[in-house]
Amino acid sequence: MSSSQIWLAAIGGIALLALVLLKSSGVIRYIPNDRLGVLEKLWSLKGSISEGLIALEGEAGFQPEVLRGGFHFFFPFQYRVHQVPLVTIPQGQIGYIFARDGVALLPTQTLASNETADDFENTRAFIGNGGQKGPQRKILREGTYAINLAQFIVLTQERFYAISLNLADGGVFEKMSEVVTSRQGFQPLVIKDSEDVIGIVTIHDGPALGQGEIIAPAVGNEANDPYFHNNFQDPQAFLRAGGYRGRQHQVLVEGTYYLNRLFATVELVPKTVIDVGTVGVVVSYTGERGADLSGGDYRHGELVEPGFRGVWSKPLLPGKYAFNTYAGKMVAVPTTNFVLKWNKDSTGPHKFDESLSEVGLITKDAFEPLLPLSVVVHIDYMKAPLVVQRFGDVKRLVEQTLDPMVSAYFKNIGQTKTLIQLLQERSDIQRQSSDEMRAKFAAYSLELQEVLIGTPHAESSQTGIEQILAQLRDRQVAVEKIET
Repeated sequence: MSSSQIWLAAIGGIALLALVLLKSSGVIRYIPNDRLGVLEKLWSLKGSISEGLIALEGEAGFQPEVLRGGFHFFFPFQYRVHQVPLVTIPQGQIGYIFARDGVALLPTQTLASNETADDFENTRAFIGNGGQKGPQRKILREGTYAINLAQFIVLTQERFYAISLNLADGGVFEKMSEVVTSRQGFQPLVIKDSEDVIGIVTIHDGPALGQGEIIAPAVGNEANDPYFHNNFQDPQAFLRAGGYRGRQHQVLVEGTYYLNRLFATVELVPKTVIDVGTVGVVVSYTGERGADLSGGDYRHGELVEPGFRGVWSKPLLPGKYAFNTYAGKMVAVPTTNFVLKWNKDSTGPHKFDESLSEVGLITKDAFEPLLPLSVVVHIDYMKAPLVVQRFGDVKRLVEQTLDPMVSAYFKNIGQTKTLIQLLQERSDIQRQSSDEMRAKFAAYSLELQEVLIGTPHAESSQTGIEQILAQLRDRQVAVEKIET
């Protein structure tokens, strides 16, 4: 080999070695425009970071700034560049953020506050402004984001965006993703008008409710409120408004809602329907204690203005209502005439009288007939709250008050009449009972329309009443024969 060839080979070897050294030294790095570069500083004259994960003062470790597309130049052998994809949230989906570095969560927190730090594309500002580590309250909507994946992990329905630091990362984020998936949290909540449902919201972060409270009051739900949280879609505004964790009084109606399902879960329940011919009396389990509208002498419960805890003084008219069934109870009260039948073989469609049976009498001449009755009753819709306040519901009123009252009244009448008088004077007894019992029903906020008396009959084991009826028929036949 000639000296010229040896010289050329040496130059080639040196050039190749220079290229290898240049590449391994990381002096020049190229980042495609559809990716990011996350810098990891291998050594620094300032040493390593003393705490946390991100090196904010130029120490060795992960750096807060990311590299965008293009060529970048560095000091040899000082940096490792992790190329990661841009974070993309597809249309109609939600992304969740987990911060690896920052201030630790308080014992009372479930999610990290974004009150002062909510820019996930600026790691330095996030940590410098007091950003907290852990799952964040703020979510990512549709779009593409340049996020430092050493500091933040992004969970989407299709994948995790993260730089894996240890084997424990995967398990933690898989569990977090499973929770979000079980709550259908990667998609917005859509409540359709055709389904006739409402959403009952439960908040999992914030201060706890006070002792004895079961429903959190509505806060920040008006558009002109400075802390308007737009139906729990802004967790920070909700908490600034004074919101509590737990089941909420405010409900969600038809619409699309982008909710952080780690912050709020939603249960869909049917709307409350009040049919025509009835009104709805609200028994509220939440609210402040209101003034009793019943008066000082009334001791059958409290009647309060709408919005307070207790029985509301104004009933709801027929229609559909977005009524929170955890915050109260809706008692349906009929406003049309309804019939109560003291007859074990017949029951009205409302089922108020399904436990009623014929009134057992003992007549003046010691017969024991069974007397079937029908009572027509009306409830003034404005007096419906009084009925619920006093008895709880109409069926309880019938079973615990009207049944013993009506039965006792007719038992008293039966003792003053013979069996024959009871049969022959039915019309007079019916008219008298309607007049006398009307005042008794009015004392319970009811309007008695009419009392209808059926034909007394004996039980199957008794034959004496049939014998009396047979004698009456024979007597009438004899009278007719004499006249003929």
